[in-house]
Amino acid sequence: MSGNPAPDEWLREVATVLGLPDDFVLDQTLLLDLTRVVAHGVARPAAPLSAFLVGFAAGRGAGQSDVPALVDRVISTIPESDG
Repeated sequence: MSGNPAPDEWLREVATVLGLPDDFVLDQTLLLDLTRVVAHGVARPAAPLSAFLVGFAAGRGAGQSDVPALVDRVISTIPESDG
């Protein structure tokens, strides 16, 4: 791959490198929303780490179809802002 790849192209390449099935679907909007909420509600470094943990939980047996519920559970743990 020469130059900077487009995000979709990059994610397909990463999925292939990681040995994910060809029919793997990544809900980019869901995970980007997760990282945005965590970055603003907790701390920026917690955002990618939280996304990793959701992926780890899904890979450990929860499954791809459970990712939205996992994301909701993570978001529900973020304290309400006073401001």
